[in-house]
Amino acid sequence: MKKKIYQKIGIPEEVVADIAGNTLRIKGPQGEIERTFQLNRLNFEKRDREIIIGSENATKKEKKMINTTVAHIKNMIKGVREKFEYNLKICFNHFPINVEIKGNEALIKNFLGEKTPRKVKIPENVDVKVDRDIMTITSHNKELAGQTAANFENATRIKMKDRRVFQDGIFIIKKAGREI
Repeated sequence: MKKKIYQKIGIPEEVVADIAGNTLRIKGPQGEIERTFQLNRLNFEKRDREIIIGSENATKKEKKMINTTVAHIKNMIKGVREKFEYNLKICFNHFPINVEIKGNEALIKNFLGEKTPRKVKIPENVDVKVDRDIMTITSHNKELAGQTAANFENATRIKMKDRRVFQDGIFIIKKAGREI
């Protein structure tokens, strides 16, 4: 059954939003994010201090698309107002792990006593800080911050060994404001 579905997203005073076709650019005090959405049969416009997304004859598929797009836009607005922060813990039993940040690359040294360091690429607009055994990743883009945290966790994944014995690694302990 087709319905008329529209959702409105309010834009705060310190945030500026511009729409050009399917591309949305949001500027705020913490930075700028641009994203292109795949909106097939949806109306996407800005009126005054609101972004309106919807359709006159929306099916279940369009309703899902509207809700997903609204969630992305809310994350973009939240990110340019206050940065997203992920916390990771560096855990080791025997060999102390050292994490060294060099430009847009991080080196994980002495992981399980390995001689060659493991490398993790850090995208631009992502800040990584290491304080002893806590690593902090901040960015105004939630997807970039989450992917960087996942890259660190994945770089120290142990294969072909018993996880109950080899418990070393870098693990996410706080995701964008929620404890895990």
